[in-house]
Amino acid sequence: MAKPLIGAIEAGGTKFVLALMDEAGRIVAEQRIATLTAAETMPEVIRFFSEAPSGHGELAAIGVASFGPLDIDPASPTYGTITTTPKPGWSGASFIDWLRPLGVPLKVDTDVNGAALGEALSGAGKGCRTLAYTTVGTGIGTGVVRDLRPMAGFSHYESGHIPVAHDRARDPFDGLCPYHGDCLEGLAAGPAIRARFGDSLDAMADPAPAVALISGYLADLATNLVLLHAPDRLVFGGGVMKAPGLIPALRRETARRLAGYVAHLHDDPELEHYIVSPGLGDEAGITGAAELARQAIAQRDAAA
Repeated sequence: MAKPLIGAIEAGGTKFVLALMDEAGRIVAEQRIATLTAAETMPEVIRFFSEAPSGHGELAAIGVASFGPLDIDPASPTYGTITTTPKPGWSGASFIDWLRPLGVPLKVDTDVNGAALGEALSGAGKGCRTLAYTTVGTGIGTGVVRDLRPMAGFSHYESGHIPVAHDRARDPFDGLCPYHGDCLEGLAAGPAIRARFGDSLDAMADPAPAVALISGYLADLATNLVLLHAPDRLVFGGGVMKAPGLIPALRRETARRLAGYVAHLHDDPELEHYIVSPGLGDEAGITGAAELARQAIAQRDAAA
């Protein structure tokens, strides 16, 4: 009997990571392809999952952790479809339609939900019932998972677009978000940092003033996550968060905003164990995508 294999797709804005895993979670085949248009990228994805299982087993399911905005409501007729993205050739693209010819169960969610799942499963959030994972890079997004299930409402969360306290005397920058100007993403994502300061945080000769500013904006988000979701831990990843000093500054600013109010954190007043970096590094997304595939199998079996 052919061994069942799990397919995982981490669909990023610049590249797709495709992986085929055995029952133990070991990668037996992997490929990285550039993110071009859907019409150019998805045939390569289908080719990989059509050919890679040969000699290893039989494809049992595929999980997709994708950039968005994305319809993640399984009851929606457009479930698994990219919606209002400005990325050329992707608005209206449906992962369900593209991957249906492979004939296996599919589950589609956002890239940050996938990363949150990965970290909760075997990374910095292992053992946490509720985990919030935030990525800060070209954009800003947060995934919240509880008991390894991504949380959402009518759509996925859009933490990058929350309003934050913007002191224009301290920071006269208008922001870069085409929708909201000075929302969190418009002020603190990578492009906003470079537009304001002329460089990324990790390349600045003296990043301290910029780190102090950006950590304050991110602390507004962290504080809201604590108060709205009460997660057991906050994980902050992405390229911007690799800047020296940013995580410690984020902890200090978040603790200052919470002001001792949350009893759950009294044993960790400096938030050293509460706000942490990813444990899986760049593997969080593909790990979460594999878990989505396992959940697709479980849902199929439960409905049988």
